[in-house]
Amino acid sequence: MKGYLNNELFVLGLAGHEDRAWSVAWNPVRPLLASCSGDKTVRLYHYRRSATSSEDSTHMDDGTSGEGEGESGAGAVEFAAQASVPTGHAKTVRCVAWAPSGKTFATASFDANIAVWEQEAGGGEWECASLLEGHETECKGVAYSSTGTLLASCSRDKTVWVWEVQPDSDFECMGVLMTHTQDVKCVAWHPREEILASGSYDDTIKLYVDDPEDDWYDFQTLRGHASTVWALAFAPGAGGLLASASDDGTVRVWRRAETWRWEPAAVLEGCHARSVYSVSWGKRPGDKGENGGWLASAGGDGRINVWDIRVDGERVQTELIARMEDAHGVSDVNCVTWCPREGFGDVLASAGDDCAVRVWRIER
Repeated sequence: MKGYLNNELFVLGLAGHEDRAWSVAWNPVRPLLASCSGDKTVRLYHYRRSATSSEDSTHMDDGTSGEGEGESGAGAVEFAAQASVPTGHAKTVRCVAWAPSGKTFATASFDANIAVWEQEAGGGEWECASLLEGHETECKGVAYSSTGTLLASCSRDKTVWVWEVQPDSDFECMGVLMTHTQDVKCVAWHPREEILASGSYDDTIKLYVDDPEDDWYDFQTLRGHASTVWALAFAPGAGGLLASASDDGTVRVWRRAETWRWEPAAVLEGCHARSVYSVSWGKRPGDKGENGGWLASAGGDGRINVWDIRVDGERVQTELIARMEDAHGVSDVNCVTWCPREGFGDVLASAGDDCAVRVWRIER
């Protein structure tokens, strides 16, 4: 693995999965990192800042605890395996997502089901509190809204479902959106509003909103990618920017021009040599995130890129500030995501076909 620009720091590797790691998600409240895999499990890791220095930090591939290669000293990040959750899904667990409360997480599986998980009182085991059925085939993505009152899921059956989260782990389907013509790969919520985005094998992005007098509907279709849209992410803060990752090897940034109209703002070309599978926005350390932020992308070329994205009047400025080559060796990188917790905004996690989760820190 090779760095670029000398702004990136490999912290550690977390092993444990027995099949490719598909998705990784940080708990927004608690110091927990979740990952899911083709082995049908979800693994949970606890982390903290180290208070003591270490002159001989080691690369952890046993998934237990310690610091990672390349980082030592006070402020280093330490991880420890907390739990392995046997989900009971019949097939691959493709996506994992935390609720904003940090008390529950949802899993999307190729068995066509969405499961919602809660921890027993007193820090006990994680148990399936609800199983959401309805999709006809493989579920590819799942995401909670910013308030935690809505859950979205998407599937190879070309649909997006919107679920209302109710008390006692009950869920009610509020809408089945059938606007895509092909497999729906991802869903993402706006950070402040109940606006939902989805990306598809039909090369388009759909934006949805609820009509209080009717149903959820798509108010705009974004076109520009020449192939499958694999991932979507809204910028933090006001959410005035949307990033999309595609099989065409590009990352596109879209800007909100009016309340119900988004327009192309930037195309990050040449940043990946193959398909881009994941994008994630994070706040700059010490920044409130109201003007763009740090955008990470990862894909089939094994590369992770980090961009500083800023809005300057009518222009969106982009600067590549870090690049990790061969981030998971010769394997594809399936997911990359920033830690949202205060004090950890420079920490990034990735999941790859090598069955591993890796953690990175960006120094700027």
